[in-house]
Amino acid sequence: MPTYTYETTDPHHACKLCIEPFDVQQKMKDEPLEVCPECGGPVRKVITLVGVNTRYARIDKAPSDGELKRHGFHKLVNEGEGKFRKVT
Repeated sequence: MPTYTYETTDPHHACKLCIEPFDVQQKMKDEPLEVCPECGGPVRKVITLVGVNTRYARIDKAPSDGELKRHGFHKLVNEGEGKFRKVT
C-alpha cells in the first residue's frame, strides 16, 4: 500500500501529529485526507519524490535505442531552446 505525506494548512491550530509533515498508508483509490486524524485540523497531500531502489538495476550502460523501442519507450534528444526530437 502506498504511503502519502500530508501537512497542515493551518499551523496555528496544529497538533503534535500535524505540526510537522506526517505519513499515512492509503490505498490508491482512497480519497485524500482533508483533516488531521488526531485533531481534525485541515491538511493537504504533499507531492513528494518517489523512492526508487536501484540496488539491482543495471547501471553499467544506458539501454540501446533498440532496447528502448522493444520495451515501449521513446528516446528524445534535446536540440536546445526547449526543443526535443524523437529518436525511437
